[in-house]
Amino acid sequence: MIGKPGVDSPVGWITASIIITFCFSEIFYLIVGDEVVSSIGKGICVLVGISRDDTTKESDILARKILNLRIFDSDAGKRWNKNVMDKKYEVLCVSQFTLECIMKGNKPDFHAAMGGEESQTFYNNFLEKLKSMYSPEKIKDGRFGAYMQVNIQNDGPVTIPIEIDSSFDNNRDKGYKQNKKKATVNDSSSETIATLKISESETNNVDDKKIPSQT
Repeated sequence: MIGKPGVDSPVGWITASIIITFCFSEIFYLIVGDEVVSSIGKGICVLVGISRDDTTKESDILARKILNLRIFDSDAGKRWNKNVMDKKYEVLCVSQFTLECIMKGNKPDFHAAMGGEESQTFYNNFLEKLKSMYSPEKIKDGRFGAYMQVNIQNDGPVTIPIEIDSSFDNNRDKGYKQNKKKATVNDSSSETIATLKISESETNNVDDKKIPSQT
């Protein structure tokens, strides 16, 4: 997504692994061969990795989390105050099974990722959830299973991982759990890189994170 870290930058994570980036101009785009298949302007880019243990429940929770995560500044300059829907920004989703890798020595193993047809169905359903919760024209997609070039400008950059436990309670965010689905968000508007992990114990202090404002 394009925007100031914490101001115009969105963040999010899915039970399936996800990475989100922010941008302030049309700098998120996907290329298959010589064709630009999708692009967005201001918004977030979500890299989605789906594990074989992912369920519809987790997909619902992650979709809501991504769209409602307050990672942008308000018009008055208040940090971490607005979500992607408040800002009327776009969301570009890209499937990426490598987010579910498990290292075996120095070699990545991808057996934890959900298989072909099943993961495509899961991914398509996830996209439909995002569209139904937000606006269909604001949700963009790549080409599932294709070899793509993903061009991303990460404002900030800011990267925030979010994990949802399989026993997640909708009324109580239990924070990050190990070996659960994840998502990462990157802000692409300024020049300083910051990685933020928000756990239950850190949530109340998120406003204290020092990230440079965008101009």
